[in-house]
Amino acid sequence: MQQDQDSAPWYKQFWAWFIIAILAFAVFIGLGLLFIATLNPDSLVRDNYYSEGKAINLYLGRDHMARDLKVAADFAIDEVTGDISLELQGDFAALPRSLTLDLISPAHASRDRAVTLRQIRGNSYTGQLQQQIEGRRYIELSDPDKPGDQGWRLTGEVQLQPGQRYQITAH
Repeated sequence: MQQDQDSAPWYKQFWAWFIIAILAFAVFIGLGLLFIATLNPDSLVRDNYYSEGKAINLYLGRDHMARDLKVAADFAIDEVTGDISLELQGDFAALPRSLTLDLISPAHASRDRAVTLRQIRGNSYTGQLQQQIEGRRYIELSDPDKPGDQGWRLTGEVQLQPGQRYQITAH
């Protein structure tokens, strides 16, 4: 009975406050991480896996069409003006009037760029980037007038650097 009177109340005990501090710290860190996660959503995840999976066969058909036509492209990006000059080769019945060049960032969808290239003469095309880009990109070149199974597509991966020329060919 004597020992109960000598012990201090719980709020004066070190270990009680130590455990409460650990729990409060965990709640604080958890709320901070939740706040960061809501401000920076993950752009790597696609929300429609089914339609993406169905489209794989369509994409492969376009790649095979490019290989059959022996399509190749050579392009450069001017680092000052953002002008893109592209030379297209292939066994075309008629050259496309315009091309779509997609510069896809492997990590951030917000950094993807699509440029429409207009034919200026023969197999030469030009277009302009609105912002300068550098670094690793997936490249996709296609004819916008022939979507789906009727069209072709060139794909590749490049490390964009100022003053470089790049070549992509059908696989």
